[in-house]
Amino acid sequence: MLKKIAGAMLAFGFVGLSWAQQIDLNKATEVELDALKGVGPVLTKAVMDERKKAPFKNWEDATSRVKGLGPQKASSLSEQGVRVQGSAYNAKGVEKKPADNAAPAKN
Repeated sequence: MLKKIAGAMLAFGFVGLSWAQQIDLNKATEVELDALKGVGPVLTKAVMDERKKAPFKNWEDATSRVKGLGPQKASSLSEQGVRVQGSAYNAKGVEKKPADNAAPAKN
């Protein structure tokens, strides 16, 4: 019985952690942004500077205004729980570059 209770508490703890990790790009602090994988002081400053001008409307707005925040970075941040106006990044319509070792197409 004790193991079941401990297991349930642990499960709720992980759910709480995943929920707590969602960060809105319009509200994130410098510390929260710097703590994200792939984000350093330069990108953090760029986000903060653009955000002072006006809040980001969506991911497209953020990627067009913040230098260094392209589709790959936006996708990575979204996977880490970053949201813009509550929405995750959707790469729909963004073409992925083919791998360097891909064979050329035959005609």
